[in-house]
Amino acid sequence: MRIGIVCYPTFGGSGVVATELGMVLAQKGYEIHFITYHPPVRLDLISSGIHFHQVQIEEYSLFHYQPYELALSSKMVQIVEKHDLELLHVHYAIPHAYAAYMAKKMLQEKGIDIRVVTTLHGTDITLVGSHPNYKTAVEFSINHSDVVTTVSNSLREDTYRLFDIKKDIEVVYNFIELEKYENHPLKGADCQRGSIATEEEFILTHISNYRPVKRAKDVVRIFAKVLEVKPAKLILVGEGPEMVDVKHLARELGVFDKIVFLGNSTEVDKILCYSDVFLLPSRSESFGLAALEAMAARTPVISTNTGGLPEVNVHGVTGFLSNVKDVDDMAKNALKLIESREVLNVYKQNALERAKEFSIDNVLPKYEAIYKSLVLTA
Repeated sequence: MRIGIVCYPTFGGSGVVATELGMVLAQKGYEIHFITYHPPVRLDLISSGIHFHQVQIEEYSLFHYQPYELALSSKMVQIVEKHDLELLHVHYAIPHAYAAYMAKKMLQEKGIDIRVVTTLHGTDITLVGSHPNYKTAVEFSINHSDVVTTVSNSLREDTYRLFDIKKDIEVVYNFIELEKYENHPLKGADCQRGSIATEEEFILTHISNYRPVKRAKDVVRIFAKVLEVKPAKLILVGEGPEMVDVKHLARELGVFDKIVFLGNSTEVDKILCYSDVFLLPSRSESFGLAALEAMAARTPVISTNTGGLPEVNVHGVTGFLSNVKDVDDMAKNALKLIESREVLNVYKQNALERAKEFSIDNVLPKYEAIYKSLVLTA
């Protein structure tokens, strides 16, 4: 089967999921064509069955903002025709679902019926998509997709609540490739934990894009409270608009020297190898892919109870859930996890067992069934 995948090529969850889905499909013999403005950060371009097509935008002084969605839809038409694609799988509603609809209509004029699967990932619905400037177009493009999926039951409910959706929405959870996380402390792998912390120190980790919704400053506040009781280090991975404020708060609270800033990284699995506790105090998470990645690396999670997080992180089993902004409770729960190495190891094993339920082997057949149902009825 020949499939076009459209996504944002960034460190965000939707881009990561789309990229890894495409690479796994290619490994199974599918012909995968990525269509975006830059190679996705986790894409292995030399893998068999993987093709990348760059959407290029010419700069015209007439346009105050360059029309990416027009260039994208035109590129979709070009690639579908040239490579005889059978369907497009677009991730994130804006502008991908809308551009896919335009491509579909243009291709129909040429006698080509391309099927479109739209996967909604979160802020494309709950934040950006529901904005009055975009809502009508997003609602229209969702209703005119052939199949619509969301990454959690919570996001499915939000989509129905925020939009007038006429279609059935199928929940297909995000997934994890467990073999990427085989190197972890409990297996005695080459983790080199000592390069980060002493034997007595526990390592807390946070990974995000440092937008306000992630509440990264709460990570520092939690860490400061934990540090009052237990020796610890904090690893911060990623970059974003709030990083300057995060560093300022860390200095203000006197914990800056206990934090390791690693910036953006494609080696999340190796970083999580060091970790004892993963902190995710987000205001909103449609699924919580970062939490799942942590759990796959045997790292229990301290998170808020918002959005799809309770569908991933099981309170009292794989970690703990708290209300948004309740820094005191999250710090208290983190200390429960690191009460002793013995207690921590129980939660680490529980986290891994839960992560196995989201294995790519369990999730991929659901996407394959969707693809085949569309192609066979074309």
